[in-house]
Amino acid sequence: MHLYLIRHASAADAPEGPVPEGLPEGVDPSDAARPLTQRGARRFASVVQGLANAGISFDRLYYSPMIRAVQTAELLEQLLDGDSMVSPHLAAAPTELALRTFTGDRVALVGHEPWLGELLGLLTLDSAEAGRAYTWKKGGVAWLEGELAFGGMTLRGFWAPKMLRPER
Repeated sequence: MHLYLIRHASAADAPEGPVPEGLPEGVDPSDAARPLTQRGARRFASVVQGLANAGISFDRLYYSPMIRAVQTAELLEQLLDGDSMVSPHLAAAPTELALRTFTGDRVALVGHEPWLGELLGLLTLDSAEAGRAYTWKKGGVAWLEGELAFGGMTLRGFWAPKMLRPER
């Protein structure tokens, strides 16, 4: 599997709309309602163009139910030749149960810190703490390859959004 872990783009500081449904227990509803800023959406659209220029596409796209992740996933849909779906697992700490819900050959997961960093550490070194060593910018992308299991993947790329934007 080729797995792309994608942190949502820059979001507003305060909620601007209704609370999304399907949130895991413990998620702050007002935090979940924060949308992307106009600048965040515009800059992430450039990241998507950079991914397209690199020939990256997905056959599955999973995203957190938090509004900023939903909006980030919508921007990624142009790279998708398959299904897109919300996953409450991406709004909580990573678990092996969550991994079993993600299928496909070229999969993108859109989520949040610190959970994406923990997932990166678990997938590559079977250690959530290992993933905390990465500075994960909003709109950043990690590319992993291998078996979708804790300790079963290899990190192939870790890109700050600036590295992917064609206008840099």
